[in-house]
Amino acid sequence: MEYGNIGNYYIIESLIQGVRRVFPTATLTTTFQLSREFCKRENITILPMEYYYGWSECDLTTAKHELNIAREYSKNSFIKEMTPFIKEVFKSELVIDFSGDIWGDNSNFLGENRFLIGLIKDRVAQLLGKNVAMIAGSPGPFSNKETLIFAQEVYKSFDLVTNRDSISTRILKNNNFDTSKTQSLSCPSFLFSNNNRINILNESFKSSKKLNQNKPVVGFILCGWNFVSGPFDKKVRPDEDFIVFAKTIEHITSKLNANVVLMSHSNGFNIDPKIPFKLEHGRDYFIIKQLEQLLVKRGSIQDVHTINDVYDARETKSIISNFDMLISGRMHGAIAALAECIPTVIIDYGHEPKAHKLQGLVENLEIQQYLANPDSYEDLKQKTNTCFANKLEYKKHLEIQIPKIKAMANQNFDLLKQLIYG
Repeated sequence: MEYGNIGNYYIIESLIQGVRRVFPTATLTTTFQLSREFCKRENITILPMEYYYGWSECDLTTAKHELNIAREYSKNSFIKEMTPFIKEVFKSELVIDFSGDIWGDNSNFLGENRFLIGLIKDRVAQLLGKNVAMIAGSPGPFSNKETLIFAQEVYKSFDLVTNRDSISTRILKNNNFDTSKTQSLSCPSFLFSNNNRINILNESFKSSKKLNQNKPVVGFILCGWNFVSGPFDKKVRPDEDFIVFAKTIEHITSKLNANVVLMSHSNGFNIDPKIPFKLEHGRDYFIIKQLEQLLVKRGSIQDVHTINDVYDARETKSIISNFDMLISGRMHGAIAALAECIPTVIIDYGHEPKAHKLQGLVENLEIQQYLANPDSYEDLKQKTNTCFANKLEYKKHLEIQIPKIKAMANQNFDLLKQLIYG
């Protein structure tokens, strides 16, 4: 969780620290996989991932078996068998589902029956009589009618649900979910801090080409979801897929007279435990490099800089915090800037499934005018121009909104405390 999608780390650190804040003496266990250093620092115990979901053909069979055990327990308070997952649930006073934007159809992009298995695990904990909460999610969409009925049953039985935007709650209501125990808040990642604002921008360029200090700096983040055609993890794309973004960058450098910094907001690593761990470039980096190559072909690389080194989550946010403006196709890249009150244009998702979390984000912050269509150069250019021209006003708006958003993020954890202690 610490070394892949950088946004995931913003969330997981803030999540665990938030839970620890309201339950300072609790034993915390998770099936999220985290490093020994992280576990020691945050006082958390890691369980095998397979207890919850292991990308195994046995996952669904095991989950259904656990559901039968839990149903029998709910009728006669007799437990006939302790699977590893049930054993851990029995030891817990509170079970937290933290699915983010994969409580719905999107979860099945991660693995077969991922959503159904997650629903079953939630229901098992509920039937075993535990306090069960789902926090800081963006549930939906829901296209499978059979799964939808079960999801409605599970959702109704949560003791608490917090969504990180109000759009998610509206989607749930439109799908006939009982939202009586639901509150619309914000994402915990707004609470992530890099603890400093060290400017390592120039240091990140290995060549002699440095930023023009007399020009503003506009960051540019792109990912596979921003293209009109999928799949999101397509390795090599034709030049025409990048034209909207290339023309936007050319407009920024030539008409707005600014530097543009291309950067990745994802990392990777070799998962073979026999090979020494090393942080590597994630798939976003190779997308950025294809965009850079197109700009070279078009002869428009002047004042365009690419960050080629690999940086961890804290270093990445430190880089972002020194931009004058950001254009981001990654939600949490945008949040890294917005949390620092940096004017940001957000590039929407371009192909299905179009997650609604970006729309929810801009609605929460009242910046709907800065969500751009990735299929329209004119729209992206216009929103870039508006953001650039109104940087000061935008920043003042964020200085009012961000403290409210951070307070809402903290409520995710305060409500958990109320659930247990009243």
